[in-house]
Amino acid sequence: MSAFDSSPNSSVTPEPASFTIRPAAPDDAAAIAGLVHELAVYEKLEHLARATPEDFHEHLFGPRPHAEALIAEVEGRPVGLALFFPTFSTFRGQPGMHLEDVFVQPAHRGKGIGKAFLKKLAQIARERGCGRIEWAVLDWNAPAIAFYQSLGAGPLDEWITYRIDDEPLERLAEGAAQSNSTGS
Repeated sequence: MSAFDSSPNSSVTPEPASFTIRPAAPDDAAAIAGLVHELAVYEKLEHLARATPEDFHEHLFGPRPHAEALIAEVEGRPVGLALFFPTFSTFRGQPGMHLEDVFVQPAHRGKGIGKAFLKKLAQIARERGCGRIEWAVLDWNAPAIAFYQSLGAGPLDEWITYRIDDEPLERLAEGAAQSNSTGS
């Protein structure tokens, strides 16, 4: 079962391109981990990439999936990945989609795979009643920024993304647990 009500069951094979976009399956967990590692190297964030095939298997295909993925294949070999999950807009009062990562191996860029990923995600979003798709891009990734802008996407310059993880997250959670146990 997917994290959304409907699932991306159909494959997209653009013509005359020689690639296929399909929903990820449990057997893809190792390929997903490998593609995420390649993305981390490209983004100069390899030191942060610690997800394992087991992590992806559990969190994408386990009893309570938290995200979904699409795989791009060339000659039956995974060459790209789009990983996404549901969001909700309180202002719009409707679901949305967050694209966590989209990656195409360098040797397969410029063949329409990235655009096919975004088209498939737009189709899924529309089928699920999503009002928008959002994602982040590193400010130095000019080719990706130009690509996204060519699709009609624009930056949200007035918003700053915050993150809390690891030790600060643990401290915050511990503080909440202590507050709850003391009734404050």
